[in-house]
Order: sequence, then C-alpha cells, then structure tokens
Amino acid sequence: MWAWEVERPGPIEDGPLRFVERPVPVPGPGELLVRVRACGVCRTDLHVSEGDLPVHRPRVTPGHEVVGVVAGLGADADGYAVGDRVGVAWLRRTDGTCRYCVRGAENLCPASEYTGWDADGGYAEYTTVPAAFAYRLPTDVDDVAPAPLLCAGIIGYRALVRASLPPGGRLGLYGFGGSAHLCAQVALAQGATVHVLTRDPAARRLALALGAASAGGAYDTPPEPLDSAILFAPAGDLVPVALRALDRGGVLSVAGIHLSDIPPLRYERELFYEKELRSVTSNTRADGREFLELVARYGIRATTHTYPLSEAQQALRDLKAGRFDGAAVLVNDI
Repeated sequence: MWAWEVERPGPIEDGPLRFVERPVPVPGPGELLVRVRACGVCRTDLHVSEGDLPVHRPRVTPGHEVVGVVAGLGADADGYAVGDRVGVAWLRRTDGTCRYCVRGAENLCPASEYTGWDADGGYAEYTTVPAAFAYRLPTDVDDVAPAPLLCAGIIGYRALVRASLPPGGRLGLYGFGGSAHLCAQVALAQGATVHVLTRDPAARRLALALGAASAGGAYDTPPEPLDSAILFAPAGDLVPVALRALDRGGVLSVAGIHLSDIPPLRYERELFYEKELRSVTSNTRADGREFLELVARYGIRATTHTYPLSEAQQALRDLKAGRFDGAAVLVNDI
C-alpha cells in the first residue's frame, strides 16, 4: 500500500513527510483492518509532522479522522464484519484498569495510545484500530462528511462540556477552524448565543453564515460579556484576552493538544470573580458516542475541502497558512 510517513519532523514548508510503499498492516488480536476511504486533516497532524508533539513512533503515519470499511479482522475482534463502515478516531487504546479508566475518565489514562502518533493512522490506504475503539458510522452519507466529526467534532464537543455553558448562555469561540465550526453548531442548536473571534476573514464569514451573533478579530472584545469561552487557536497569548472577555464566574476551556506559552496573568483583571481556566485532554469514547448522536439529532455538518491522499502534505501546508475555512479531508485516490 501507499502511505505517508513523518521522515523527520520539521516545518511543513520543508516537506517532512514522505509518500512511501509499505506492506498492508496485519490486524492484531482484537483489531480491525480498515480500508481507508477518507481521512480528515487535523491540526494535531500538523503538530506531529512539525515536531510540536514529541516523537512517539518514528516514521509514523499521521491521521486520526478516518472513514473506511472493515477489510479484515484479527483474532477475537468482536462486533464487526468485513464490509462494515467504521470510523477511527484519536483515542486508540487505554489500559481499562487504572483509577482514571475505572472512574470513567479514560482520556486521562497514563497508558493511553493515540492514532497517528503512537500507531500508524489514516494518511494511507489501510490502517488498523482496536474494535473496542472503532465507531459505527451511518451508511446514508458520503465518505467525506463524517471524517472531521471523528476528532474535530468530538474534541469540540468535549471542550464545550468543559466550558460549562449555562442554558441560553453567551459563548465565545477563539479560532474558527475544523473543530470550532462544529462546536458552534452544537451550541447554537442548544440555544446559545455565539460570538466568534478569529483572524481569518473567511472563517468570520462562515461563522455568520452558521448563525453566530458576531464575528470579530481574534484580539477584539466581544460585544457582550461571555459566560463561557473556548480557545481553539494554539496561541497562548489569547488566554488572558479570553479571560478578560468572561463575565463573573465564567469559564475558559482550552481545546488544543498544543499551545504556545501563556503570558503572565494578572489576578485581579483576568482571574478574580471566580473565573476558571480549564484544559481539555483528548476525549472518552462516551464523548464520541454522545456527539455523534447530537450530529444526527441536530443535522450538524462539516464544511469540507477535499484533497487527494497523494496531496496530504499540501493540505497540511494550506491548513497552517489558513487557506481554507472549515476542514480539509483527504480522499483515497490510489
């Protein structure tokens, strides 16, 4: 098969990925072999490719928003059959026995493993996934539509839950890419007022088209105090900006896996009045199932831009440069 690998992490403009021939992977016990039909392009893939995240697997194949069909089963891979449509997401495996897993917080498992970081992902013709961590996908939508839901959507949903938005509340979204534009649709469907703050004019137009009450620059002050805010942009200097925009008792959740350094915070201006700053770490499978149920209930749809699998590196360059709104999706053209 053909697959992309991170030959040597570095700036995406310098071409750290290589398109290589590899043997089709063999599914291990409890695993599915998945023929990849589409794979979303996530900012985490960029962090893996550029070395913002430390190397966990040399020459790893990125990609963790996979839509495909089961092409083979390892021993004891229960619940699926060849030909079933499945999704492969970021969280690949946990130990299931640690105190975090036992209390329902498997996203905090110290032994957790991740698709496209610890194991080869979906920038390839085939990948594998433990059957227990695969998602069943509906058959009445095309391959492209569900792909961004499998990380951008799920993480955005967890970030929204972590932000503790009250019913009918005022939500600020800092950055408006693949994850934020899905999160906004959930919040709007649940009755929130959404204000978007992003540097990208195309993203601001998309936000207004989806129903946001306002769309301004990333460092602008929203037109009203916020009950909750979510930081999707990987820019630590936006943390104090967003905290200042919160009303008393407001919550800021930080959705990214990587964030540049946060400047010093002034307690009286940015944290007093019981404001809270929360991080978001991966997701649980329950988060994924809940979000996919909301997708069906509310008719949530990703704005997508397709690239052939053979142009994955260009898609990452365009992501970094902000050349598209919504989300990019690789389509298997091999």
